Amino acid sequence: MEAEVKQSIDLLIQNIKKIISVDTKKLEYIIAAQIAGGHVILADSHGVGKTSLARALAQSIRWRPEDMTAGGGEVKMEGFNRIQCTVDLLPQDILGYNRFIGHSGELIFNKGPVFAHFVLCDEINLLTPKTQGSFLQVMEEQSVTIEGKLYPLRDPFFIIATMNLRGVHLFPLPVPQLDRFMIRLSLGYPSAEDERAIIEQHGRTDAWDAFTSVISSADLIRWKKLVDQVHLHPDVGAYLVDCVRQTRVHPDIEIPASPRAGVRISRLVRSLALCRGLDYVPVDLVKETFIPAMAHRIVTRDPAIPPETPLEGILHSVPVESKRREGA
Repeated sequence: MEAEVKQSIDLLIQNIKKIISVDTKKLEYIIAAQIAGGHVILADSHGVGKTSLARALAQSIRWRPEDMTAGGGEVKMEGFNRIQCTVDLLPQDILGYNRFIGHSGELIFNKGPVFAHFVLCDEINLLTPKTQGSFLQVMEEQSVTIEGKLYPLRDPFFIIATMNLRGVHLFPLPVPQLDRFMIRLSLGYPSAEDERAIIEQHGRTDAWDAFTSVISSADLIRWKKLVDQVHLHPDVGAYLVDCVRQTRVHPDIEIPASPRAGVRISRLVRSLALCRGLDYVPVDLVKETFIPAMAHRIVTRDPAIPPETPLEGILHSVPVESKRREGA
């Protein structure tokens, strides 16, 4: 079963890389986060392919007719939607709203762009805190509530949010809200060779014409259930807990990781193991993902010190041997 999943994941990665140049390992992390039921935040400069990546991922999926409704069949779901965030965007612009039709008094629901399986929330830190809060609530609960009526969003539901690193009119997300994202990544700029290929491909109007879906949405749902079957050895879990707890005593860290961090990272490494054809989590997967999955969850005392610095120190200082001690 694990080998079959790996073959499908490799096919998905190859398909996406036909249309966009992206580091294979980072793409693997994004897919693993989606399968694990998490969401991803990309902290990047503009124009590096974030929208194309989200669109390619969504269009690689064959959506079944039953996937395309939400809220008990009342609302249509889209395969992919992009939300361009601005400071004047209101919660109802994202979630939707009720309105009356003419003189009939009939009340209908106008869905927002969040009613999609894959949602790109572009420049999330341009949203005001009120709008950020309503958006992040949907991420956590996978449902929309409008005037007391609940509209559950159908699986799979995956959000890729992008964040400006600098600029004016920004509303930085507080750590408790960043903590809701499973992993934070940066796509970065392509190599010279890749950039030449990008210009050659995307300088044409038919760049997307031959792009097709390669896996079924049923596969994504099935893989999400398989994540629970990937074995996390107690010693590996103890090592992860020790690393998380070290953020609470490190002298350079002002706001440490919450217990939620360990939960999210444990599910991410299970999913990543599944993507790589394994039925267990090697300790090296915890080491590999610890920094990108943890850096956005902590705040250093000195803003000049990037969060990656103390996290690297933690990885070097915590021994891999079993640490399941009394009271640890």
